[in-house]
Amino acid sequence: MKRVVVGLSGGVDSSVAAWLLKEQGYEVIGMFMKNWHDDSVTISDECPWLDDSNDAMIVAQHLGIPFQAIDLSREYKERIVDYMFAEYQAGRTPNPDVLCNREIKFDIFLNTALKLGADFVATGHYARKAETVINGKTVYRLIAGKDPNKDQSYFLCQLTQRQLAKALFPVGELLKPDVRAIAKKVGLATAEKKDSQGLCFVGKVHLPDFLQQRLEPKRGKVINVPADAAVFQREATDVDLEAISRPYALHPESGPLIGEHTGAHFYTIGQRRGLNLGGFEEPLFVIGTDTAANVIYTGMGEQHPGLYRKALFIPTSDTHWIREDLRLESGHSKKFLARIRYRQPLEVCTLHQRDMGLYIVFDRPQRGITPGQFAAWYDEGELMGSGVIS
Repeated sequence: MKRVVVGLSGGVDSSVAAWLLKEQGYEVIGMFMKNWHDDSVTISDECPWLDDSNDAMIVAQHLGIPFQAIDLSREYKERIVDYMFAEYQAGRTPNPDVLCNREIKFDIFLNTALKLGADFVATGHYARKAETVINGKTVYRLIAGKDPNKDQSYFLCQLTQRQLAKALFPVGELLKPDVRAIAKKVGLATAEKKDSQGLCFVGKVHLPDFLQQRLEPKRGKVINVPADAAVFQREATDVDLEAISRPYALHPESGPLIGEHTGAHFYTIGQRRGLNLGGFEEPLFVIGTDTAANVIYTGMGEQHPGLYRKALFIPTSDTHWIREDLRLESGHSKKFLARIRYRQPLEVCTLHQRDMGLYIVFDRPQRGITPGQFAAWYDEGELMGSGVIS
């Protein structure tokens, strides 16, 4: 009998994952990860960790499986929260959920489970794992979840072969309504519980309040860049990879001063809310930030050219291939499908591998390419690799 430690989050997905594994004959242990103590920045009626811990314990009791909670708040602060603040301070927009899976769930949590004699760890992610043998070696494949509306493979885009070897995703073959139906049928207390939102293990937060724990408000200029500004008129072909992947060269003379903000590090590309600027014909969107000069740049309207770019660049040090056996060699190019954020439809692109890094050139320009976020590329539903957008 194989032993599996399930990361019980207190939600319906991980609850059903535990039930499915028990039905399949595994020896199942439930474990809740306490990763956050400070409720002061969470929105009051959303997810204090204590409620989730209690729900996880109730599910474990109902299933008749051992249960324990572990406190990983110190590691979470060091690996996720400190990283978030550093990224925002530098003018990038991090994705803590991707890092949480790589650094917490499938590293610290996984190693804790292995010390308990576990053969696998399992989560409630909507993703699938498959195996293939290449040259006598088992290679693990990460495949999109069966439910196209809930596929969470993107959040797992930084996993390694070692981590995938020990991972199980029991609900990956199910649709979300089926998961809730199972939970209701077997009497799980989480059957009707709504899905959690916000930061991984923190809950729904008011991001400016969260960031102001360490990043001081600082007044700066808001520059509105006209749609016909010369900066957007550059001509570049797919051959000129460096040029088309470079962010627009915005500067204080790019347009008129239209107001003030409270700190460039509080804003991200494509953001609309929080500008508190009115009286314009169309909505304003952030098209660029400069945290060194404390300036943000806006564009008016959904179709402003500053919101769109055709390509992005990922340095070699930030490029990760799940399928190392299919990694592109320098000088080679290949067609893939890619996304630059969770829930974004997959877009046709070409990956160009060069010595200094990877260029991703999309067939059509993409809205809101944001430094610090993860781009992930797929081939026929299999997630092949990912990287941090430069």
